[in-house]
Amino acid sequence: MNKAVFLDRDGTINEDIGDLYLPGKLIFISRAIEALKLLQENFLLFIITNQSGVGKGAFRRDEYIRFNDYFINTLKKHGVAIKEVFCCLHIKEEKRICRKPSPYFIEKAKKAYNLDIGNSYSIGDHPHDMEMAKKAGAHSVFLLAGHGTKHKKELSSQPDHIANDLYEAAL
Repeated sequence: MNKAVFLDRDGTINEDIGDLYLPGKLIFISRAIEALKLLQENFLLFIITNQSGVGKGAFRRDEYIRFNDYFINTLKKHGVAIKEVFCCLHIKEEKRICRKPSPYFIEKAKKAYNLDIGNSYSIGDHPHDMEMAKKAGAHSVFLLAGHGTKHKKELSSQPDHIANDLYEAAL
């Protein structure tokens, strides 16, 4: 069985500027690419992201797809292989099964990639990333980067680890 890391996108890998869909606005967090390279030595990498900008009309689905392709290809050029990106495009109020903190995408990846979830991790800067990990039976790493410091007081349970940023989490 394979081990995996399920990564939040905005605030974890790249700066969270809100409704990100333009390639020219992409800014990777310091040392995030190096962190991903370290993680992929022992784990398959996946991104699970809520992108409600589509659901609220800030950008279109095709703009999200174009940006995602750019994002993944940029990482690939730096030697980082993301196995798959899972994305919920709905707003929170729609209460869809694909929206974090639901473990829906972890379960989907588990079946498709023969994953050992008990030895896998969810890393992110929001409490819903930690809740998703707990529901799926994965380990959790909460990042103080992105919105982590702001949301730390909202954690409903203690994550397995707390790190300043993705690079520190990868060590």
